[in-house]
Amino acid sequence: MQRKHLQFQQYLFHDIEDEDKAEEYIERILPMIGLIVMYFNGLESNLDSMLCEIFTDRTDSTGLIVLNTMNFSSKIELFKKFSDDFHLSFGKIINDYDALINNLKESARLRNLVVHANWESTNEEGYTYIRLKMSKEGMLKEYIQFSEKSLMDIIELIITTRVKLDEYWQERSEVLCF
Repeated sequence: MQRKHLQFQQYLFHDIEDEDKAEEYIERILPMIGLIVMYFNGLESNLDSMLCEIFTDRTDSTGLIVLNTMNFSSKIELFKKFSDDFHLSFGKIINDYDALINNLKESARLRNLVVHANWESTNEEGYTYIRLKMSKEGMLKEYIQFSEKSLMDIIELIITTRVKLDEYWQERSEVLCF
């Protein structure tokens, strides 16, 4: 994903030269945006289930009470603390654990970029306004070019992360059983 910055000029206006072409682009990628949301929600649900089981395997209600108001980043940190304690207690770090934590964080970061982007500002080149950035050069409008490939890469990362999370949980369960 490429970024570009444009100087803010009095109004938060986004220059779109060819609105028809921009709209065609949005129509093509809209299903990918939906897949990112759907797969990410599934990933978060899996993480919630695992955290609930860490609290107690008798009911999810205890875990759900704790998780109810937590954002995804906080859930990752809680999962990491429980996992680090587990690894220390059993003297075993499960394969690719650090990569899993990094992929959970990156999945959240990319999902947030996609979900919070101002898609109505997308131009014919696929650049979409994401935020106003304050810098020494003044206020800059920040845009990201969400290509079809970059959106597919995000989808693949989320799916792969969910698979790796399930594999981690399986390995963790095997350590507990032996």
